[in-house]
Amino acid sequence: MSLVYDDDERMLLDAAREFLRAESPVSALRALRDGADASGFSRDLWATMAGMGWAGLLVPEAHGGLGFAHMGAGILCEQMGRTLCASPFFASAVLGVTLLKLAASEAQQAALLPRVAAGEHLLALALDESPRHDPLAIATRATAAEGGFVLDGEKRFVLDGHVADTLIVVARTGGAAGEAHGISLFLVETGTPGLGIERQVMVDSRNAATVRLQGVRLGQDALIGTLHGGSPALERALDVARCCAAAELLGVATEVFERTLEYLRQRKQFGRIIGEFQGLQHRAAVLFCELELARSAVLGALRAADADGASLAAAASLAKARATEVATLAANEAVQMHGGMGMTDDFEIGFFMKRAAALRASLGDAYYHTHRYATLAGY
Repeated sequence: MSLVYDDDERMLLDAAREFLRAESPVSALRALRDGADASGFSRDLWATMAGMGWAGLLVPEAHGGLGFAHMGAGILCEQMGRTLCASPFFASAVLGVTLLKLAASEAQQAALLPRVAAGEHLLALALDESPRHDPLAIATRATAAEGGFVLDGEKRFVLDGHVADTLIVVARTGGAAGEAHGISLFLVETGTPGLGIERQVMVDSRNAATVRLQGVRLGQDALIGTLHGGSPALERALDVARCCAAAELLGVATEVFERTLEYLRQRKQFGRIIGEFQGLQHRAAVLFCELELARSAVLGALRAADADGASLAAAASLAKARATEVATLAANEAVQMHGGMGMTDDFEIGFFMKRAAALRASLGDAYYHTHRYATLAGY
């Protein structure tokens, strides 16, 4: 397994880095926050990204996409982490697209994926129902009725749910909470009677939504995949998304580390550049080593996603746990080495700390994935 980029991946990385630094710096996120933007991201920027093929990066060529490997999605997520780019890329082009590829029928894919690849249609996964991530703790019910289904329940922290055109709703059609059997997936168009969506602005100035389903009636064609059998596709799609979330965390950690090193080279105290103090040098060296370990875990997980093998689950949990811990460490060290002023709103370091905190909880924190990794290893 190669833990370095090939030529195509390096070209994508360089192009993404140059584009995002020019078009979506941290100041763009600040402007969205201060202006209380209705979408929470720039529609014009997203249209440009779609024109570059990013919205359809994982969409098969037959449906108008690029059909790029998962490593490419990880590269884009890492670079977005370095500039804190706000976009629906993760929720729609990674998580939503992957789930449709794994579970949707050819007709459903043909109806949705070309529009998603063109940047004209947004997807969002409505999964969790409590503050902590648990893909099997599903209480939302889908009851068979009149040749279709009726959905009732509530979903929380639906990433970019307030701007989605189609929600992929996880509901229970059988079994009990905590069981994999009985989980089914449904396509729900926004505007469907009985569907309520309430926007939530998160600590990192990004957006999620609370989704309420009260007697939402769907046809039989809204079912994705097999009845009661949605869990395997859901878990694999989540693992792909966890790899990409880990890549974004790696980008956050790398950026704050490099900014901190630059500050250590410039800031003077007691007549000396503070980077000359051995205590700070040791802390920077430890963080560098942790970053390299996390990078290996993230690249290994993305390669596992592309290999399409059974190793993805463990690799994804390892990457998410390691990237979560190193991003938290990097953000904390950055604030402390900046003397505390890093948390002031005039400084940008605090934005990275908040993004790391939000990503830490998304799709399972380090505790969740450490436990999952141990369980998969037989402990």
